[in-house]
Amino acid sequence: MSEHPRARILVVDDDQSALDSLSEFLEKEGHEVFRAAGGPHALKLLSAQASVFDLVLTDLRMRDTDGMKVLEAVGATRKETPVIVMTGFASMETAIEAIRHGAYDYLSKPFKLDHVRMLVRRALEQAVLRSENRKLRTVVASHESDTEIIGRSPEMVEVYKLIARVAPLQTTVLIQGESGTGKERVARLIHKTSSRSSGPFRAVNCGALTETLLESELFGYVKGAFTGAVSNKVGLFEAAAGGTCFLDEISNTTPALQMKLLRVLEEREILRVGATQPTYVDVRIIAATNRRLEELVRTQAFREDLYYRLKVVTADLPALRNRRGDIPLLLDHFVRRYSVSAGKTVAIQEQVYSMLSRYSWPGNVRELENAVERAIALNSSGVLTPDDFPQEIQQPCPFLPSESPSPASLITLAEKEKEYVLEVLAATGDNVSRAAEILDIDRRTLYRILERHGVERGH
Repeated sequence: MSEHPRARILVVDDDQSALDSLSEFLEKEGHEVFRAAGGPHALKLLSAQASVFDLVLTDLRMRDTDGMKVLEAVGATRKETPVIVMTGFASMETAIEAIRHGAYDYLSKPFKLDHVRMLVRRALEQAVLRSENRKLRTVVASHESDTEIIGRSPEMVEVYKLIARVAPLQTTVLIQGESGTGKERVARLIHKTSSRSSGPFRAVNCGALTETLLESELFGYVKGAFTGAVSNKVGLFEAAAGGTCFLDEISNTTPALQMKLLRVLEEREILRVGATQPTYVDVRIIAATNRRLEELVRTQAFREDLYYRLKVVTADLPALRNRRGDIPLLLDHFVRRYSVSAGKTVAIQEQVYSMLSRYSWPGNVRELENAVERAIALNSSGVLTPDDFPQEIQQPCPFLPSESPSPASLITLAEKEKEYVLEVLAATGDNVSRAAEILDIDRRTLYRILERHGVERGH
């Protein structure tokens, strides 16, 4: 950043002598200056070309339209532009009022030119930094939303290991998992960490389109192939050349389309709809499904040869209910994300962690994210409590309606806690450290729980 960054500055003053004097000084400093002889002229310029100005200096006390109106107009049209207000009627009250309404700083007339130079430079540098930070946050947010995966459970560690092993290869990958487990995120992460990361990533949901539309979307078509094909269309396989094509919910494709997908995997060739000559495509294919393809193969709903071509490497994503230890991490992550986007500061009541860990999450991570986003949006207290979540999450019922238990068969929450802790200990072979990790508590807390329930330490 240069010592004196050149900028486009709007100077507003209904005193022509003061307007000319300050404008000439700023021009000598190397800036491009726009002059407004009063508030109405300034509002007209701001309405026509607010994005032009990097900085606005306005007198506070003017006839017709005062500097506060100018300040409001800048805030309404281009909030990031800093405004410095000037006045010959100096008082702490007017300074506070101007700054409270968004002014960057305050100049009292008559002012020293060295002070003006310093204040202008600081305002411009801060505006540049603010712009750079905003761009950085946008980039970080876009990367986060595309590829970030949260979790440190053993099940997720295995997923990370597989991603690390398979990403550098050109191998086809089949990602299996329930809806909402993050299959597309895993696909994007494989692409991002591969040698194809500089190439495009193209995704299509095979279950969202009819067979005809999906074929056109994937393979493209030539002019005149059908009514309405007025020009050639490039399909996703060609559009993803040098990169990755992600086929989500591939189990929903028809046998006819499956045969064409098989040719892509075997020959790396596509045939546009209506074309007579095949086209070579340099693309890596990652497919995903929320159904077990081997079962569809057994019922002849999915081609066996395509299945074996797809499952060169298979990544099985765990359901959220099978990695409950990750729920607190996911909760913290989503609360941070949606608190920022909502412009709020939100704390989390301790009971929320245990409540969310008890729920079965049939919609998996996507359902948890949606629940947190909703809770943040509706929260007005600044503290997230169980009441901020839907009733089915607050009081999950593990029984089907036809299996409703009698009141006599129900146990207390304390008994349920003991039962679950002992279940985790049994599953880990009485390994206290491992059990504490799964429960997402420290060893001392686990020992206190065991002691409270009268369970001997060695159990």
